[in-house]
Amino acid sequence: MDAPASTELPVVVIGAGPVGLAAAVHLLDQGIEPLVLEAGSTAGAAVREWSHVRLFSTWGEVVDPAAEKLLASTGWTKPDPATYPSGGDWADLYLRPLADALGERVRHDARVSGVSRAGRDRIVDADRENRPFVVHVTRTGGGEERLYARAVIDASGTWATPSPAGADGLPALGERAAGARVTYRVPHLDNPAVRARYAGRRTAVIGSGASAFTALAHLADLAKSDDGADTKSVWILRRGISGSTFGGGEADQLPARGALGLAAKAAVDDGHADAVTGFRTEAIEQAADGRLTLVGEDGRRLDPVDEVIVLTGFRPDLTFLDELRLNLDERLQAPVALAPLIDPNQHSCGTVQPHGHRELAHPEKGVYLVGMKSYGRAPTFLAMTGYEQVRSVAAAIAGDLESADRVELTLPETGVCGGAGLFDAADATEGGSGCCTATPQLIQLGTPAAVIEADARETSTGGC
Repeated sequence: MDAPASTELPVVVIGAGPVGLAAAVHLLDQGIEPLVLEAGSTAGAAVREWSHVRLFSTWGEVVDPAAEKLLASTGWTKPDPATYPSGGDWADLYLRPLADALGERVRHDARVSGVSRAGRDRIVDADRENRPFVVHVTRTGGGEERLYARAVIDASGTWATPSPAGADGLPALGERAAGARVTYRVPHLDNPAVRARYAGRRTAVIGSGASAFTALAHLADLAKSDDGADTKSVWILRRGISGSTFGGGEADQLPARGALGLAAKAAVDDGHADAVTGFRTEAIEQAADGRLTLVGEDGRRLDPVDEVIVLTGFRPDLTFLDELRLNLDERLQAPVALAPLIDPNQHSCGTVQPHGHRELAHPEKGVYLVGMKSYGRAPTFLAMTGYEQVRSVAAAIAGDLESADRVELTLPETGVCGGAGLFDAADATEGGSGCCTATPQLIQLGTPAAVIEADARETSTGGC
């Protein structure tokens, strides 16, 4: 069957998360029909998997302005803009009503398994740009279908593809075999079964970003509870410790983000967690009793632990985009024009420049990776960045380049934006400041808050 003309087709949006749903709203504002394909059974399925985690951004910073306008027309009342939602709040009070407002334009249980040009694999040049996109969808419970689209906006995120424990980007030897005692998510310790898994146990937490801070703080709270005696964390960092390790602290323009870093610091200072610095995991060995021993690239073996929580960041799943011509940075797997603006060796969340359709464009005209997916392996993403991305992209698809090029965004500076292992170069210190420890060691911290605040005001967040 011949493919229909592109002008008759919707724009397919992959993912019904915050940025995907915002993209659909902005497309509607441009007079373009969106079709949102969500692999989960409900809007914000990935967000719901961390429903117990509180955002460090307020409601005022995680609601897209165009989406708010659409929701207001349905009688929706925005939560207090100054309060902080949990992931569950965000999904229940914003994403679900927004998906309901979009109605049949959102399809659930529809996993995208491939995207290409109709009748053209990635090799063929002839008449390529005049062919619509073809999107293959696998339905939950079985069944496949083929859909056509005038453009494709991939807002599928990176949640489904966490990075492994291995410092070389590959799973550590034995990591898969030890899978029953390894998790890649912040544990939900209010769940009795999950709580019992960690209570009174020794747990290794690998990572140095906001998720690791959250896990350390939650485990410290467990250790202080009546049922948490002997709960202990071992915090594994690939780099050294400095005041800025814990983010912006009291200087953070996102106060809850600063408080999160300070809570992680308190977990170490109070003895609920020990920090092991300069440790790059090479292997995870499992003993007969099930306990795990982490082995470093330098041959060191840490004391056995009962559980391992790997929070080393995420990476994009590009497999279903194999037939498209993408131009991605070789390091970050982000669009080439965007990569220098978000490189975590140079930028924090707040120093990312405003950007839109031009930085997100690819050789395959009409394809855009947006939201967390557009950042590849960079951990510096904020929701408000994604909302501005899709506003610009929707305008570009509609041909309104004046609006598409008018990209304005003000982001809060400093704070927890660095990902694990991205600033771990041995020479990352500057001017002999002692940012990174020369020799890996087990330490407990007592860095004064004033030092953290001073370090947070440094303009460069490259290094450790």
